[in-house]
Amino acid sequence: MINQLQEMLRFIQDPANQFAFRTRQTLLICITPILFSMLIAIPIGILVARRPVGAFIASTLSGLGRAIPVLVLLVIMVPIIGIGFTPAVIALTLLGIPPILLNTIEGIRSIDPAVVDAARGMGMTQRQILARIQIPLMLPVLAAGVRTAAVQIVATSPLAAIIGAGGYGEYILAGISNLADPTELLVGATSVALLALATEFGLAALQRAVTPAGVRADLPAESASQEEEARVEEPQAA
Repeated sequence: MINQLQEMLRFIQDPANQFAFRTRQTLLICITPILFSMLIAIPIGILVARRPVGAFIASTLSGLGRAIPVLVLLVIMVPIIGIGFTPAVIALTLLGIPPILLNTIEGIRSIDPAVVDAARGMGMTQRQILARIQIPLMLPVLAAGVRTAAVQIVATSPLAAIIGAGGYGEYILAGISNLADPTELLVGATSVALLALATEFGLAALQRAVTPAGVRADLPAESASQEEEARVEEPQAA
């Protein structure tokens, strides 16, 4: 075990293996789709949250998006866009949108309408209500959705190497073809695992920070999404 760790450290320190470069590639492959997912999902979620039909459609499409494996999305992107960074970012962005979208919808819908009505009665505009009332109150639920999406994206990012996007996945692919020496495979897999854990704990701390002290509780990251899927279907059943 110790010998294997020493081999991994030597591999990382060897400039020929470009560990720092692969790390930068991985961070770029992960951070870019996380940001794009937020830019796409949050505005859509805010727009459809109070519209039962829109929320139902958004939930349904998000469910369909979850059902499609990322590997399939990556393969589909190749004949359309080609290989490399761009198709990988698009596929990972599609992976990140559903949990953020559903949690945005749930966050808005969980706000007591009386609070919004009171703000409107005080003369606040819709934009002011959104900025001063709705967004602050929905932040804990939204943070849970971002946390879920980010961990999923980081954990799936090695697949991007299949279409030439680079990152730690290159080590994993090379290691699979050379199982006689597992060092490269272990470096790639361990690096991804550590990055996923750092993302999980970092965003969990952020979620806790934006949760008001009076209602602070660790909510499962998936709970809001699952609850929203049930709630958005209620208007249709009625």
